[in-house]
Amino acid sequence: MTYRGHIKNGVVVLDESVSLPEGAEVEVVLPATTRKRKRKGKAPSLYERLKPVIGKAKGLPPDASLNHDHYRYGLPRKGKPSSPTLHTM
Repeated sequence: MTYRGHIKNGVVVLDESVSLPEGAEVEVVLPATTRKRKRKGKAPSLYERLKPVIGKAKGLPPDASLNHDHYRYGLPRKGKPSSPTLHTM
């Protein structure tokens, strides 16, 4: 049997009055239009999504990308980079 309803204050409220036995097992399935957002056109690339924040961080140590765990969590450094622009691991 299928019943329709909506969410009100975080609780499922059925559209029609239904008497269900206490402890009855139920399954809630969302319509496909609710589960997935419809995208118009091609999804933006990671670069396009992050473009507004690229280059905004100022005053970071030159090895911040290599040793971010050291600066955030105090873990041991991974070593000094051979070049400020090229890091090999």
